[in-house]
Amino acid sequence: MAGVSLPYRCVFLLLPGYSQLPFAAAIEPLRLANNLSESALYDLTVASLDGQSVAASNGTRITPDYGISNDPPVDLLVVCGGIDIETVESSELNSWLRSLARRHVALGAVCTGSFVLARAGVMDGYRCTLHWEHISGIRETMRFPNTEFTSERFVMDRDRFTASGGAAPLDMMLHLITRQHGIELAESVSDEAVHERIREVSDLQRIPLRVRLGTSQPKLVEVVTLMESNINEPLSLDELAAYANTSRRQLERLFSRYLGRTPTRYYLELRLTQARQLLLQTDMPITDVAMACGFVSPPHFTKCYHDRHGRSPSAERRARRERLSLAAAALLPDPVLPVVDPPAAEEGGA
Repeated sequence: MAGVSLPYRCVFLLLPGYSQLPFAAAIEPLRLANNLSESALYDLTVASLDGQSVAASNGTRITPDYGISNDPPVDLLVVCGGIDIETVESSELNSWLRSLARRHVALGAVCTGSFVLARAGVMDGYRCTLHWEHISGIRETMRFPNTEFTSERFVMDRDRFTASGGAAPLDMMLHLITRQHGIELAESVSDEAVHERIREVSDLQRIPLRVRLGTSQPKLVEVVTLMESNINEPLSLDELAAYANTSRRQLERLFSRYLGRTPTRYYLELRLTQARQLLLQTDMPITDVAMACGFVSPPHFTKCYHDRHGRSPSAERRARRERLSLAAAALLPDPVLPVVDPPAAEEGGA
């Protein structure tokens, strides 16, 4: 997308009950880019279905610049969804979205907005994401078989840009800025937003365990919460069982049945995930990262990290620097890294 005509016209379509946080996280990085560049890189306007003010899920109202019948000039349309998205039905909206797709306008969505794009038929053959609360229902009903819904924070698939919700649109727009104007401007915007790092395209939403398991396994949720709270000084399996007032054997059965791994393996993966975040987000020495994540031996940490993530901790940091350099040179987004499944569980000292 390098060499786009300026200003790049971005229209944010606010649907009734839209979530205000992802809307703000999508529009503010573009405003900051304008301010930092001291030129009009992005033309930012707001639309609603009928041109009238629209209420967000928190009750606040915004008066739009257009209604969709005005067919405003647009290079990128971002559909901002929120609560009760299935009740927001409009044949006029569906027709307009299809018209934009035929004209090769880039289409985006935040929070539940990708549901609206999929329902209009403009996501067939694309990958996208939406808020984790809605992903399982979409997958189970197989309502949109020609669209791949992922658990990623955001997805940029050709001319379709979707973000899951919350603050995730901020990272998506930072990648858009990188594509169009380079990594230096994107990092400056990130700094202005007090955003500690630009997250990768491959980063996943963190879906709470209580949501995945429901209320049927309180002991399992309690133990995982204990694990998450004791990363730097891991508890033994016997200690975890005692805190949860259950047996070691029962814990092993619960983890095997509902999480598909042993408690030791699950705990190790939690610690290695934390280690990756520290490697990407901080300048902590690798030895300190190992200690912060409960590894007393740096060589053991390096081996476990390589087994889990497919590269050593030092290679992880080196690859991050190389990706940023490549993005700055080519004005391209960071490439999607393959997700490396962990090998068979290796019991014992971690």
